[in-house]
Amino acid sequence: MRRRLRKVRVGGREYVWRADIGVLRGDGDVHRCLGVRIWGAGKNSRVLVADLLSKSMSVGWATAATDTSHPTASDIRTLITHALAVGWDPDGRGGVFPLTETSGPELPGFLITDRVRHPDAPDPTARVIQANGYGPAAGT
Repeated sequence: MRRRLRKVRVGGREYVWRADIGVLRGDGDVHRCLGVRIWGAGKNSRVLVADLLSKSMSVGWATAATDTSHPTASDIRTLITHALAVGWDPDGRGGVFPLTETSGPELPGFLITDRVRHPDAPDPTARVIQANGYGPAAGT
């Protein structure tokens, strides 16, 4: 199956991106996770990488089974704008520029997660619950 590459313009420049759909197991549930990859100067340029954890708390036997969240062009523009502000050089050759939980921007429907690459990163289930206004940080 061929991967679908999409295009978005930011600041007069065209970027190519894709989002690979996957799942991420948390301590309490399985969540939809999208691996976003963005290129600013062709396939050999430095790729911007962000793993997006859906904030959805949809119903069903597993959250990931009923979650249809997907990043919009606006979400991708936010990632690009933020990455450029913190030092991403899209013209650089090779390598990756990862956005992490601590260095990534806030998106309306997603959290950036490090759990995909670092198993000891914060629990996705707890983060989704907290992002939806429940749990210790929300005062419940």
